[in-house]
Amino acid sequence: MAASVLDDTGKISKIDKSNMLAFCVDAAAHYREAAKTAEKISLQYVNPKNIIVAGMGGSAIGGELLKDWARDKAQVPIEVSRAYSLPSYADEKSLVLVMSYSGETEESLSAFLDAVKRRCMIFCVSSGGSLLEFAEKLGVPYLRVPSGMPPRAALPYMFVPLLKSLEKAGVVSGVSGELSEVVKLLTRVSCENAPDKPVADNFAKMLASGINGSVPVVYGFGVYRSVAQRFKQQFNENSKVPSKWEFFSELNHNEIVGWENAGALAECFSTVFIRDKSESDDVRSRIETTKALLPSGSKMFEVWSQGRSELARMLSTVCVGDFTSVYLGILRNVDPTPVENINLLKEKMRQGGAKEQVKRELELLAGSR
Repeated sequence: MAASVLDDTGKISKIDKSNMLAFCVDAAAHYREAAKTAEKISLQYVNPKNIIVAGMGGSAIGGELLKDWARDKAQVPIEVSRAYSLPSYADEKSLVLVMSYSGETEESLSAFLDAVKRRCMIFCVSSGGSLLEFAEKLGVPYLRVPSGMPPRAALPYMFVPLLKSLEKAGVVSGVSGELSEVVKLLTRVSCENAPDKPVADNFAKMLASGINGSVPVVYGFGVYRSVAQRFKQQFNENSKVPSKWEFFSELNHNEIVGWENAGALAECFSTVFIRDKSESDDVRSRIETTKALLPSGSKMFEVWSQGRSELARMLSTVCVGDFTSVYLGILRNVDPTPVENINLLKEKMRQGGAKEQVKRELELLAGSR
């Protein structure tokens, strides 16, 4: 029954009313357009002492991907800050990349205010809203990206500018070449997992069918640490299910013990291992040993990356995870796009007045310049 739903494009369209699948199918085109948009970035900042990506949710995951991808490339530390204020070390030598797709994220606006007060080097990425309004008033450089998407679907437009910003600041190099491979590879990956491909020939559909009815636990390693985090977030928002993520080798020092006496509880979970053909012998050994230690009969799946460059391998896996999360939502008969609890929480927080206070302070700062 579940498979028949995913093999029926008509039923898929009726459940996926806002067409979240279109963002997965068109992933390559979005990354191509994001690369063109990011070419507009003009930064005068050079040689930052550290880099801080300030954002939340779908606007922050690009910072995590950046941090993992640049770990063996950048000579300065990169931190993702999901808070109202910046780390205490942030100063005029810090490059703060403020990310908010809507431009109205309360925490991001507060972090932007903090960065302005500390005279940090600041660059903003948003589709509009208060963030770009105050960036203009305060003379802070920014990039406006296309609007009208759920923030989680706007990953190409929120991630690629981070890569290009670091390249233009002289922190990394070779971004354009890796992005070129990304576009070519995602064209194929999206085709392989498209809605018109039947379950028997569609890896993402098969994975969603296997996970259905359980809580997905996603295990990554190395550059796939943040990819595992993206999987988890997409399962939350698109599939409307609880999920968790961990990464090797850390999970071998705590998480693995949680499975020892799980008993029947283990049947409530599915474990997804993100794999790479070039993974080191140590990592491969840890993964295989961990699989052997999981409870007998527990559901386990593997998602193998594709591509040559690290960026392509990371984003090919992200693409598969995005498709899988949408298909899982469809199997559960829920529209992947709406996020009612987030909207309800934002409304409650709006009543507290914190964001309005931040905007008043920004207005005062703009008026004094």
